[in-house]
Amino acid sequence: MTVKPLEREIFGHTDAGEPVYRVTIRGGGLTANVITWGSVIQDLRLEGHQPPLVLGFEDFDSYPKYSSNFGATPGRCANRIAGGKFTLDGKAYQLDLNERGVNHLHGGATNIGKQNWVIADLTENSVRLEIVDPDGRCGYAGNCSISATYTVHDDGVLSVAYEATTDQPTLANLCQHSYFNLDGKADILDHDMLIAADYYLPTDANLIPTGELRPVGGTPFDFRQMRPIRMMEDGKQVGYDHNFCLSTERGAKRAVALVKSSSSGVSMEVRTTEPGVQFYAAVKLATPVPGLEGRNYGAFSGLCMETQVWPDAINHENFPSPVLRPGEVLRQETDYLFTKG
Repeated sequence: MTVKPLEREIFGHTDAGEPVYRVTIRGGGLTANVITWGSVIQDLRLEGHQPPLVLGFEDFDSYPKYSSNFGATPGRCANRIAGGKFTLDGKAYQLDLNERGVNHLHGGATNIGKQNWVIADLTENSVRLEIVDPDGRCGYAGNCSISATYTVHDDGVLSVAYEATTDQPTLANLCQHSYFNLDGKADILDHDMLIAADYYLPTDANLIPTGELRPVGGTPFDFRQMRPIRMMEDGKQVGYDHNFCLSTERGAKRAVALVKSSSSGVSMEVRTTEPGVQFYAAVKLATPVPGLEGRNYGAFSGLCMETQVWPDAINHENFPSPVLRPGEVLRQETDYLFTKG
């Protein structure tokens, strides 16, 4: 019997000269390319469907130059924290203000989605990457050890499993930040979508939740039945970048969303343990950048389904908690099930 060698290659080098590796995992009709920089899903393909399912770049240099967290694992605390401020156990913290100088976003300017991870394990259908986010980086306390495991299964599932531990009380909230496009067209506005959420979080001018849990009924945020993402409000396409409230705490993995392109016949079901999903329709990708296979990525060219704890949760007592303490193990799991029919 001939054993196929595991697919690992140098994809590029960081400014410090570190090699960035790319690995390929296969299974269940899926082929995924993952790079060590940012724990990024660089490419994802489904058998019988030619275009890539995610936005990405052909070369490494384009990631630090152009990427808006394409395929990355941002953190240690994903999403926004108002003013980068919070208090934990009576101690006040000030985090890096890396979004227009007013918000802390996705762990800061040098977050783990912009660092080179280490390959801890690699098989034909799975890879586990690891990183230690050091005490003090971007204002966080404690050394936080984080792993990301990507596995493709026989039933067309891309499974994403995160774990984290810490040696000091801290915040930890991880997510997979791939931009999905299920038909290869210039935008995803005619994709149909369902999100099993009765409430969403309205935001202020800085995209920080106001604290209100608002019913989706009668609003452009009602995706309880399949419908196109394309929806106009005041003459403009709705700029979705909001958390949909799935539950008040982390729980058993269950189906929470479904996305489908009628033109390609490709569907993606999202199953997660997480209490929220941030639906981002890439409204801020206003300037086209060169992507996979010569495609240009502009506004609405992909959609993110960031399964996670709700944004700015540390500053809202009624939100699920993002706090991680020594002796605890954070476990987050999300499956993306792809079918074509």
